[in-house]
Amino acid sequence: MVTIDVAVLLAVIVVLRLGRRTQSRSRNDEKLTVVIVLALGVLIAPTSVGRGIHDILGRLANSITQAGR
Repeated sequence: MVTIDVAVLLAVIVVLRLGRRTQSRSRNDEKLTVVIVLALGVLIAPTSVGRGIHDILGRLANSITQAGR
């Protein structure tokens, strides 16, 4: 599926961008990284991987909520 291929490409770009030093980033560079991460999220969300991540995060949030009571 084309969506997963683009998602993998965006994931590689995010890893490369976040691997750089934080001090050398400009405000526009940080905004571009945020836009890329949001696009990656939109591409992953409707896939089975996205649903799995959603389920895992939901269970984690539920356990944290239960532990806090």
